[in-house]
Amino acid sequence: MKHDQLIILTRTAVLAALIAIATMVIPIPIPGGGYANAGDIVILITAFVLGPVPAAFAAGFGSVVADLLLGYSAYAPGTLLVKGLAGLTAGLVFLALERRSGSFLSMLTAGIAGEAVMVAGYYVFEALILQSALAAAAGVVPNILQGTAGIAGALVLMPALRKALRFRSAAKS
Repeated sequence: MKHDQLIILTRTAVLAALIAIATMVIPIPIPGGGYANAGDIVILITAFVLGPVPAAFAAGFGSVVADLLLGYSAYAPGTLLVKGLAGLTAGLVFLALERRSGSFLSMLTAGIAGEAVMVAGYYVFEALILQSALAAAAGVVPNILQGTAGIAGALVLMPALRKALRFRSAAKS
């Protein structure tokens, strides 16, 4: 394995662990009651920093670890697929747009695309499990709120993270 591949693999594993931790430990209050989690913030940051494929793996596996540790094993297969596709989508859209537009717009658009995949994916998964499209619809609004929190959090944290990464790069020179 080449050095660069090992670095990407290590970063992906660390971010998968951060996704699991953020999903389990950092609650985000949802208006009207209940809590979302901060896992989506880390998923989007992973997509912006590492790109689509590492984001897919980190999002899928980090989120599955959280599901398993929190006792939601019935959701683990759907989570692996849904969160993995959300990370992949956000990374692909960001990669495509970053070349043509400003950073904020690229991140916003990629975040919306990734979170739309998450909302739609969980809707389909829950409709299959519950055998009712109507019953699955109850999860759409909370998932939209969680996705919105994920986008907002990533947009707030990315400028500071970029400064930190630039500072680290400048310190190496």
